[in-house]
Amino acid sequence: MRLLIAAMVLVLSTNLEINAQSESINWMTIEEVTVAQTQEPRKVMMDVYTKWCGPCKMMMANTFTNPDLIKYVNENYYSVKLDAEHPDPITYRGKSYSNPTYVPNKKGRNGVHELSRALGVNAYPTIVYFDEEFTIITPISGYKQPRQLQVLLTFFNEVYSNEIPSEKMQPMWDKYNEEFVGTW
Repeated sequence: MRLLIAAMVLVLSTNLEINAQSESINWMTIEEVTVAQTQEPRKVMMDVYTKWCGPCKMMMANTFTNPDLIKYVNENYYSVKLDAEHPDPITYRGKSYSNPTYVPNKKGRNGVHELSRALGVNAYPTIVYFDEEFTIITPISGYKQPRQLQVLLTFFNEVYSNEIPSEKMQPMWDKYNEEFVGTW
């Protein structure tokens, strides 16, 4: 009997662990996304954050844990988390970026990675959206709840095209945002 109970507990805990693992966004590195884009082009969502940023932590705990958001992002986007104070060099689109003002073991704010500035990030959190060629569409700053991200994610994935002139894109966004009904 004990053996049967132990086996059942093992199966349940394994299933819970598998479900827990599948219930998170598939975060990738920039290098992994660059390779993945050659095999299956997708739009990219990059969460640019810092370790000391309260709203960044709230987004990780409250927004990026929403099951509907997770499912949509994993099916339609490649996702990257970029620590804007990361000390190591990063290559994006053939150019190397670093954090020359990073100080090892420093507490609190610690320099700014050049890549975050090159992406137009000037506040945290910021989500930078990219097209299928890993070219920047736009950075959007601030804490977002799941419904606020839903309208952005679906717009960039289902409506946005880099072939549409920018002067036509803004009215399209305004109409889409006004009429959008969120489900998350």
